[in-house]
Amino acid sequence: MSLMNKNFWTKLDKPILGLSPMDGVTDAAFRYMTAKTSQPDVIYTEFVNVEGLTRGAVSMLDHFIYNKIERPVVAQIYGIETESFYKVALMCCYLGFDGIDINMGCPANKVARRNSGAGLIRVPEQAKKIIRTVKQAVQDWADGITLKKADIRPKIINTLQKMYPLTESGIRQSRQKGPLPISVKTRTGIDKVVAEEWVKELLSESPALITLHGRTLKQLYSGEANWELIGKIAKIVKKTDTLFLGNGDVQSVEDARQKCETYGTDGVLVGRATCGNPWFFSGQEPTMKERFKTAVDHARCFEELSMKHAFFAMRKHLAWYCRGFDGARELRKELMQTNSSADVEKTFRIFLKTQPL
Repeated sequence: MSLMNKNFWTKLDKPILGLSPMDGVTDAAFRYMTAKTSQPDVIYTEFVNVEGLTRGAVSMLDHFIYNKIERPVVAQIYGIETESFYKVALMCCYLGFDGIDINMGCPANKVARRNSGAGLIRVPEQAKKIIRTVKQAVQDWADGITLKKADIRPKIINTLQKMYPLTESGIRQSRQKGPLPISVKTRTGIDKVVAEEWVKELLSESPALITLHGRTLKQLYSGEANWELIGKIAKIVKKTDTLFLGNGDVQSVEDARQKCETYGTDGVLVGRATCGNPWFFSGQEPTMKERFKTAVDHARCFEELSMKHAFFAMRKHLAWYCRGFDGARELRKELMQTNSSADVEKTFRIFLKTQPL
């Protein structure tokens, strides 16, 4: 497994245009297709719960499957227990990720009500303790701690070794690269904006990077992201060694670059605009036939990487590929009945009147 220099954030050209983590969206197949099609500057996994994984939920490791073309690739994790964060951070080190991001922005009630995700904004001391714990874990890995010594469950260790059977030389190379950089993705507040005070709390722990989504937890994804506020926070972060990305409502590569210039961020993470649009980071607009062919390839990739999950999890992606042309609504209805990539290809070919894809 090829391993990048762990200080990768400082080596990226600015503005940094990255693929944002999205729960239930940025799975292994989605990330692979985006990397293959337009290669963002950095890619995040969907978030993984540290408590569940530490307690032996082996299936959660599927979220950490990645391909070398996705590099630099960052593992995003969430939870509340520091001991679980420590153990999962070590797993991320073993798996050869280029960085670890702590989710402090998920607004889902089932997450935030436990003071996890965006709920950590309520408990800044716990949030800072988590950052320190993850930093300690990556340093301990670099210093030679083993998964067994960290008391990680044997079945988790066995699964990790099957996923990526690193040799001793591979593990040694990983350690020699130094500790992974730790970043945080968060929001502007819970039910009111507290971004200035909150980000200053985070900066006291010197993360490598902070990403700010321009909405509060209460807003979820409604309304418009507050980029004026993001710009204000960018000025605060610029006084430190921490890099700063904005997030929310980025519509195109041109829009992303303009926002970086206007609001003074080091870059942006792009989320919903990439759904059904793996070409996003290239700035290109595909033809309908190119769109359909990529959707079929995506379905095949899903079958290869994610078929522990039912195919219906792929259907939302298929729907996103079908927007902005005559007959799209009817085609989406047909695709919602598919159960395989072969079904998907057949459906598209019928729509195109049997033209080969």
